[in-house]
Amino acid sequence: MAQSAEMNKTDLLSASVKAGIDKWVAKYPPERKSSAVMAALRMAQDDNGGWLTRDLVEAVAQYLEMPPIAAEEVATFYSMYEHKPVGRHKICICTNISCMLCDSDMVVNHLQNKLGIKFGEVTPDGKFSLKEVECLGACVNAPVIQIGNTYYENLTPEKLDEILASLD
Repeated sequence: MAQSAEMNKTDLLSASVKAGIDKWVAKYPPERKSSAVMAALRMAQDDNGGWLTRDLVEAVAQYLEMPPIAAEEVATFYSMYEHKPVGRHKICICTNISCMLCDSDMVVNHLQNKLGIKFGEVTPDGKFSLKEVECLGACVNAPVIQIGNTYYENLTPEKLDEILASLD
């Protein structure tokens, strides 16, 4: 029975996720299809509301015909993968040296006070979560946050309030 459940893990992946993975797999030689693991994990995560379950990681591994531990190693090494539920708007706050020198502490304090949550937490309504990140690569315009695929730079408390108000 356990083997049957193991064989069906790929059923956890939606047709659109499988199609997206197939596009990535096509970029690599057939014997290197596991090279698509990072993109596959991202697609599975996005399709699951922004986080990965262990079963989804195993489903990706099975779909890519790679050992589950290899997919798990990738999913746990990179900070872009989440392993518990996140808010509809995950706010990634850079606290690396450039942002820190440009007052990222103000950004952190303002958002934590405004939202009533700390890093790694989700607002009770599920709308926001906060994540500390090492670097967003936009040092020239620090302090910086990322929400989804959008960067917000040169932040002030007023700009932060406008950003939060603009999100559904």
